[in-house]
Amino acid sequence: MLTTRRPLLPPLATRLLAASRPLSWVNTAYPFGAAYLLAGGHVDAAWVIGTLFFLVPYNLAMYGINDVFDYASDAANPRKGGVEGALLEPRVHRATLVAAVVTCVPFVVALVVLGRPASWAVLAVSLFAVAAYSVPGLRFKERPVLDSLTSSTHFTSPAVYGLVLAGGAWSRPAVVALVAFFLWGVAAQAFGAVQDVVPDREAGIGSVATVLGAARTVRLSLTLWAAAGALLLLEPFPGVLAAPLVIPYLALAWPFRSVPDAQSGTANRGWRRFLLVNYLVGFAVTLILIAIGMNR
Repeated sequence: MLTTRRPLLPPLATRLLAASRPLSWVNTAYPFGAAYLLAGGHVDAAWVIGTLFFLVPYNLAMYGINDVFDYASDAANPRKGGVEGALLEPRVHRATLVAAVVTCVPFVVALVVLGRPASWAVLAVSLFAVAAYSVPGLRFKERPVLDSLTSSTHFTSPAVYGLVLAGGAWSRPAVVALVAFFLWGVAAQAFGAVQDVVPDREAGIGSVATVLGAARTVRLSLTLWAAAGALLLLEPFPGVLAAPLVIPYLALAWPFRSVPDAQSGTANRGWRRFLLVNYLVGFAVTLILIAIGMNR
């Protein structure tokens, strides 16, 4: 007798999981968790709640809101519908927005209770950036340059929040690391926008790449990644060992430095390598952070 296997998750939960981009969860949870511990915090309630918040609810809000309000353009983009972006049908849009709010609120309330005014301000900026990137009326993602700055804020602000929540000092190494991380984020978003120049222009969507053009945007990313690496040379040992970690990013983007706008979609090859490089570089950064922690 044939039997059908029941899905592990209900259909809506499966769609929400895809919308939260599991492949990218670590990109926001890790900066918070690492910054909190390096700033003098411990594995306590604030660390656990903050890490869980930036792991799933934060990403569901960031990407889910984006997928809802970008549906029209995403539907015409062949990249969407997989690990590079969910394609949420209109019937689940309302449920996605509700889920984004409902899953975030308990964590935000707990973090406010555990924090102080300075940490509240950083958290507010972080959440504003999440919403402002996609919601109608703001749509920072369609404002060239502001799109890259806001996207980088999505990933840098959890680290800033971890530092402030733990009551850490704004030492020169900490500031240098955060600025380098921010430049890395701007470069990453700009490079990611290159592959969408053609569909974005056809949909009337503005971005740093549609304004500068594909080749100049790639060169901007190369410059910013190089600047991030140069800044990290100012870090004391072993932090300085992070400086060469920008080289893989330079290598994956370099072949597209002269890509014409009409062929900008080929930059997707570099973007797919970017997703893998992130994990390899993240492993190396982890070893460096462990060494920094042991030296304290």
